[in-house]
Amino acid sequence: MEWGGGETGMNSVPDGVVQHILSNLSNVRDVAACACVCRRWRDCVPYLPALFFPRNAFDAAAVGRGAADDAIGRMVAAVARLRELVIYCPFSMARLPDWLAARSATLRVLELRMDAAADKAAPEGGHLDCIGLAAGLEELRLWGVSLTTAPAWGRMERLRVLEVVGAPLRDSAVREAIAACPNLTDLSLLGCECTGTVAVDLHLLVRCRLDILGAGNCSLVLTAPRLESLEVQGFTWITLRGHSLRRLSIAKSTGRVHKVDTGKLPDLDHLSLRGVQWNWAAVSSVLQCASEVKHLVMKIEFCGDLDALQPFPEVDLVDFFNSHPKLRKFEIHGAMFAAMCQKNSLKNLDSRFLIPCLEEVLITVRSPLNAEQKLNTLESLMKYSEKLRTMVIRISQMKNCHEAADDFFEEICKFKYMNYKKVRIE
Repeated sequence: MEWGGGETGMNSVPDGVVQHILSNLSNVRDVAACACVCRRWRDCVPYLPALFFPRNAFDAAAVGRGAADDAIGRMVAAVARLRELVIYCPFSMARLPDWLAARSATLRVLELRMDAAADKAAPEGGHLDCIGLAAGLEELRLWGVSLTTAPAWGRMERLRVLEVVGAPLRDSAVREAIAACPNLTDLSLLGCECTGTVAVDLHLLVRCRLDILGAGNCSLVLTAPRLESLEVQGFTWITLRGHSLRRLSIAKSTGRVHKVDTGKLPDLDHLSLRGVQWNWAAVSSVLQCASEVKHLVMKIEFCGDLDALQPFPEVDLVDFFNSHPKLRKFEIHGAMFAAMCQKNSLKNLDSRFLIPCLEEVLITVRSPLNAEQKLNTLESLMKYSEKLRTMVIRISQMKNCHEAADDFFEEICKFKYMNYKKVRIE
């Protein structure tokens, strides 16, 4: 490459182009290496928009003698227009206020792995208070924090995204922390431990993910009129008020879902219900409210109001599909499929029945019991779904040493052969 001055190579590249190229760097190891190349490259460091300190940014010896904190401080001070700061490596919480104060005017995105902080154990959770120094933050992600006491970070009016991962929570602290961020559009509490009631009242919230660990009884009360996507895991009681949900996922891997009150779900496209045990009233309540759903995932193992696990009650196949006329994709696990294959499930079936929109079905079969009824249900789905393109039959954990299982699987294979263009077995 040669320009008017006769220079060749990188020296001929205009300063603006060099700055643009180097602005794509964020890993501090890459930044430090480039800064050592020449003075011209080092002069571009103040214009970097982001700094990322990975877990292996410094060796254990550097962390132990405080050299890592000094290096972080120098790099933060050198980047005058820093917008995004991500720290995964061990650091000292005592130095964090200085770093945030130095770049409070420009900092918009902050992500900290507090479980890597060398002195994270601050009394009464005060280690989060200094985040208020960066009042212009728009995105905040915290790993391994403790939210048992509400942080005194003041009003975060510009904050739009809040994500907390792996934290012990206290319901009152969560409520106050969220109240301090009134303009959130995205809220995530992932892998957190909590008991009591999680109350969320955010009028601009659009997307929400709440993942609570353990088998304890935890309830959720959520008010968000603009909410479009909600994923919750681990709650026993769920109440949703005023929303615009298009996507809803409710799961509980341990314990029981006792009650779910969603209100009408007229705009819902995707609904996923998962868990070991649900109260049948909770299941039927959600299904009734989601009559317009287009993609339904049902992976619940058992029902029952008490600790005793009970099978699903009979589900009338005709009533079910008449109540969900817009259903296009249906993923159905063993228990729900078995409920549709009982003696009376097909009693209302006649020539006028039609499943108008169903295009894809994924069925998990786990038992050869009621084999004839299950085959009749499969044939009915195939016959009355005029738009059906794909049916996947997944055989899962069925004991093949049982003679009935062999006979059932043989019948399934015959069914696939008769409908080979649409049916496949996994």
